Amino acid sequence: MPSSTSGQVPSAAQPRARDYGFDIERALSAVVGLHSTVPQDAFTAETLGVERAGNGVLIGDGLVLTIGYLVMEAETVWIHLHDDRVVQGHVLGIDSESGFGLVQALEEIDIAPLPLGDSDAAKVGDRIVVAGAGGRTRALAGQIAVRQEFAGYWEYLLDEAIFTHPSHPNWGGAALLSAKGEVIGIGSLQIEREGSGEHFNMIVPINLLKPVLDDLMRYGAVSRPARPWLGLYASEIDDQIVILGVADKGPAARSELKSGDIVLAVNGDEVTTLADFYRAVWALGSAGVDVPLTIFHEGITFDVVLVSVDRLRLLKTPRLH
Repeated sequence: MPSSTSGQVPSAAQPRARDYGFDIERALSAVVGLHSTVPQDAFTAETLGVERAGNGVLIGDGLVLTIGYLVMEAETVWIHLHDDRVVQGHVLGIDSESGFGLVQALEEIDIAPLPLGDSDAAKVGDRIVVAGAGGRTRALAGQIAVRQEFAGYWEYLLDEAIFTHPSHPNWGGAALLSAKGEVIGIGSLQIEREGSGEHFNMIVPINLLKPVLDDLMRYGAVSRPARPWLGLYASEIDDQIVILGVADKGPAARSELKSGDIVLAVNGDEVTTLADFYRAVWALGSAGVDVPLTIFHEGITFDVVLVSVDRLRLLKTPRLH
């Protein structure tokens, strides 16, 4: 787990009870720490590490909601409570589209869960709390700064993410609480506004969880066709989709695509943004579909067809302890 000062928020930035319409101390007790270990041969071990630590929030009877990368392929998961108790958990499932992960405690936790709010109702300027595990000293008073589309380099897209300011120093799995004390999102990333030096937390809206929560709890996966995955990492540079790297054993690696290659088109249609690129790929069908790409490499333009896969099939599945 992080050190005793990890994720600590300056006292002036901590939430004050009088500014919110809920019992802050009680709500913060439902925010927990997570520590997971992943096998050395796991697919995500090289990129995400074999030991991961972050936060989660109780949303049901021993049910912890977090961000999926903290517990993806986890062999063991430990849940750290506000009173210094530690209980073992089991990964129920991960939704690759939203990025949420669910963990079930394997022992009884006598802490009241927090209710889920309506993230669609959250507006720019709303007063919020971003809470990490550890009570008020790990909770940050802030506001919603922006709501906008977010495209991640790992083939990830949110139609409308929530961005909060100032940034919490321990954002992974942190709970975004509304002024009423409801969970309206889970922390995923820290983003720097270009040229400003300002940092924001990118938050996954809670309404993306509601349609898939039952599936994740019952089956560990969502009952919908898997999106085609290419196994490449890309960025937008000067209105071009530039490949930054490829995942080992993924479709892009098998097709010998390399860092620096530029994706010009998908199935003949030009793409200039990551969002356009992903949507064009996903529109071709579910995982397993052929994905025709037009690539520019060192002055040469050529076509290549990648046979997409379901990314989750490459991951180790959790075992019940």
